[in-house]
Amino acid sequence: MATTASRRGTPLTLTAALLALLLGLTACASGDAENGAGDGTAEAPAAQEGAEDGGDAAGDSGGETPDALAFETRTVDGDAFAGADLAGEPTVLWFWAPWCTICRGEAAGVAEAAARHSGDVEFIGVAGLGEVEAMRGFVSDTGTGELTHLVDEDGSIWSGFGVASQPAFAFVSADGTFATVQGTLSDDDLDAQVDLIADGS
Repeated sequence: MATTASRRGTPLTLTAALLALLLGLTACASGDAENGAGDGTAEAPAAQEGAEDGGDAAGDSGGETPDALAFETRTVDGDAFAGADLAGEPTVLWFWAPWCTICRGEAAGVAEAAARHSGDVEFIGVAGLGEVEAMRGFVSDTGTGELTHLVDEDGSIWSGFGVASQPAFAFVSADGTFATVQGTLSDDDLDAQVDLIADGS
């Protein structure tokens, strides 16, 4: 009987040991996952602070280009354009698409704002989500040819300013910091945002 009991007991003991081991491993994996998530959450603000510090450093040194302006592209007319040329200058970037009816509707207001603030703030159109020929047509149809319009074929400029849809505006201060506004703006709201970057606020 003792022999039978020990034979029966051995598999039970082995099974219990295996279960304990598996539970232990699961607990470790769960702890690691939680620690990993905790680390990721802790790192996110640090990365954000680093980006802000980098922006400040670029503004202070005057020699570095803010990350968002570190791009090269061409205008709808085919001329080369470097975002670094905007460094140190308050700038309004207007993000539009050639087939966007809302963008067409606000184009005249943007052109008028650019004329009102000429000499204080640069206005630049950033066209995406379309063919270059259609972009040229948009500029011609809307009478916004006085503005420089950039081609953003791969969406990298839009992404750099956190733009997910059109129309949108990015208000870039001389120190390279910027605020992005999705959607349309009234003339008064547009002027108020422009005044903020023109004043260096």
